[in-house]
Amino acid sequence: MISSFRNFAKTKFAGLLVFIIIIPFVFWGMGGMFSSGNTNSVAKINNHNISTQEFIDYLNSSGVPEKTIRENLDKNIVEELLSGLISTTLIDLEIKNFELIISEITLLKKIKENKNFKDENGSFQRIKYEKFLLENNLSAPSFEQRLRDRELQKNLFDYIGAGTVQPQFLVNKLYEEENKKLEIEYLNLSGFYKKNEEITDSELKKFINDNKDQLKVEYIDFSYAIINPKNLIGVDDFNQSFFDKIDQIEIDISNEVEFETILSSLNISATNIESFRYSSDKNEIEKKIFELRNNKFDIFENKNDYILYNVKNVAETEPDLNDKQIKQEVIELVSQKNKFDYNKDLLDKITNKQFDNANFLQMGKGNIQTTKLNSIRDNKMFEINAVEVLYSLPVNSFTLINDEKNNIYLAKVKKFEEETVSANDEKFQEYISKQKTNSKNNLLKSYDLLLNDKYNVSLNQKTIQRVKNFFQ
Repeated sequence: MISSFRNFAKTKFAGLLVFIIIIPFVFWGMGGMFSSGNTNSVAKINNHNISTQEFIDYLNSSGVPEKTIRENLDKNIVEELLSGLISTTLIDLEIKNFELIISEITLLKKIKENKNFKDENGSFQRIKYEKFLLENNLSAPSFEQRLRDRELQKNLFDYIGAGTVQPQFLVNKLYEEENKKLEIEYLNLSGFYKKNEEITDSELKKFINDNKDQLKVEYIDFSYAIINPKNLIGVDDFNQSFFDKIDQIEIDISNEVEFETILSSLNISATNIESFRYSSDKNEIEKKIFELRNNKFDIFENKNDYILYNVKNVAETEPDLNDKQIKQEVIELVSQKNKFDYNKDLLDKITNKQFDNANFLQMGKGNIQTTKLNSIRDNKMFEINAVEVLYSLPVNSFTLINDEKNNIYLAKVKKFEEETVSANDEKFQEYISKQKTNSKNNLLKSYDLLLNDKYNVSLNQKTIQRVKNFFQ
């Protein structure tokens, strides 16, 4: 069931009132969306349910604007925010298990030590403290609880992170290895691959025959109807009446009422599509239906519309080379295979020590280029993982590497220039600090994974999707 606030949020008056509502409460009305049945839970930790309202409260406190969430839905921002709430909940459970506490005396000391609450003489000023609370719309108990939670978490992390300091000689060695200069010679392999226009029809037919099962083209026959307030209830507003009807459609679908029967009761016509094949230039709604084809009869949100669809038939056939688009797609596949085979053959020769400098010079024929990498993090030219591979190899070694655009290169490690560690070097001090942070972060990541396993975390994907739908 969808809440009244959600319905209201899409009306012509919503934009005006947004400026009246205080910012920290921008998400408050969303909780009502999930007020019924088992949908009131986004995750479960052992026997504890994390309700949708808890998630909304967490969003409120996070300070993440609704616009940011809306613009990053395809980057799994909702899942990331939920992960943050789950981690916080798990940490709270661990704090209870370890019986960690912060005394009132310790808490008071932390407040009095806060430089924001002191005068020019370094003395605590209650009036500054109260002004801070007022300016941030906080009560003293809520602020003190936040401070207590933060200190408890810090104590827990200090507890589990004890003894994670790397030996100095190891830090020095790692710094030297990662910051030495590396000169390489390289050759772009793009000129060695077979060109698309050189691929014959017989090669295409053989490729199709060798990969029949993987290359079958799927076609679907389907019908769909676009549903909005105008064609469903005769008005432009997303009101409660509209969403009640949407809920009824969902109920009818679950009760296996036929597609045509539902449309007839709504007095809405459908668009019929036959022999539809997915491609990038197709209608976005129709592409979405193709993606959902295994769930043959359903309804989904699309911007400000709902789409009711019914997939009548799914068929497979071998690629038809008379179809120009299909032929081009097969050509691209064959081209990729040719590149893969060429690269694999070359890499096998390198691995089996059947490739040496004479072979390299013969391949290059004056086209060999030289560049210098300043550290293992120097990815201005090559992809960072490729750079790390180069730094792991001895001088005069060969390998294949790639750049960010996935161009492939044959590379030779020519020489290293060692970097000497200076204890007073600012760059080195920054490296030490970063190593400490990385060590702690790696430990905490491992700890987080351990907690997820320890407490048996499970997600309610249906409810998470409803949350995401709200922001679409």
